[in-house]
Amino acid sequence: MLAIERLDDILAHYDEIMGALGEPNVTEDQKRFRSLMKEQADLEPIVRAYRAYKDAQKNEKEALELLDTERDEELREMAKEELSDARDAQENLAEELKILLLPKDPNDEKNIVVEIRAGVGGDESALFAADLYRMYGAYAQKNGWKTELVSFNENGIGGFKEITFMVIGDGAYSKLKYESGVHRVQRVPETESGGRIHTSTATVAVMPEAEEVDVEINPNDIHWDVFRASGNGGQCVNTTDSAVRLTHYPSGIVISCQDEKSQLKNKDKALKVLRARLYEMELEKQHNAEDDLRRSQIGTGDRSEKIRTYNFPQSRVTDHRIKLTLYKIDSIMNGDLDELITALITADQAAKLSKMNEVA
Repeated sequence: MLAIERLDDILAHYDEIMGALGEPNVTEDQKRFRSLMKEQADLEPIVRAYRAYKDAQKNEKEALELLDTERDEELREMAKEELSDARDAQENLAEELKILLLPKDPNDEKNIVVEIRAGVGGDESALFAADLYRMYGAYAQKNGWKTELVSFNENGIGGFKEITFMVIGDGAYSKLKYESGVHRVQRVPETESGGRIHTSTATVAVMPEAEEVDVEINPNDIHWDVFRASGNGGQCVNTTDSAVRLTHYPSGIVISCQDEKSQLKNKDKALKVLRARLYEMELEKQHNAEDDLRRSQIGTGDRSEKIRTYNFPQSRVTDHRIKLTLYKIDSIMNGDLDELITALITADQAAKLSKMNEVA
């Protein structure tokens, strides 16, 4: 059943917002103006669908009235078609509205911190970690997002034992949050001379960037070390002590950052990663304490869950959570993740609706 009373309230509130945006001096208070614009954009899809639903209800009523009063067979047939179309439209729009009314993840619009770590498979897993880093970088570029490297630990042959980077752009978390977990690759490694297929893994963690208001950090709980940067780009940055290492005593988290030439910028990035990790830890506590509805959702960030297999000999990518297999590994590794991510979002929405219906 649709929450009609709630939808009527949303429609009335939307009209109030549009009225406020039409005021002559609305732009004088930029903070209020931006807030109104964001709220209007958030509510517009719901309002558009609800107005279409109400139009379909009106069309159904008019078609029924025509069938009650009209004796002309041709007009009656037209009325029957209009009645069928109106009922189909209501059914489709009701499902759309149920999805639009699902509780929003408050982190969806946030930037993200991504950590990729080589797992089982030695050098091959490090090379796979580098492939995943390039894949997400290409996907970010397709979406108009910016990526910023935070730290990395190379293996000497082009792979990464671990790499941390940020993705900056509206909605980054809403799409990439489903990537947390264990990614498995099956292929003949570049390091393998015998031509045998090996299985290796890499772990991906996607964390929403936390603001200072989300996580309170006591400066006395942090110890800083500074040192000279090394590795790729070292020619530019290793002439001064610009690299930093942050140690957070209460959590035991240690973060190194050497990508920027400025020590202050590296410290700022390290703090962002610390906030994201602490925020994720707090979210995990909340999720574990919540009911089956939250735990039934796809992509809750369990790093131990094997979520996807990339089989290069068969050009196959399989997402195990939704049992989806695509035979286009080359385009996926080049950042074409839309089909996978759309399917994950759809499955997540269906799981939420199913659980909500069970509760109801």
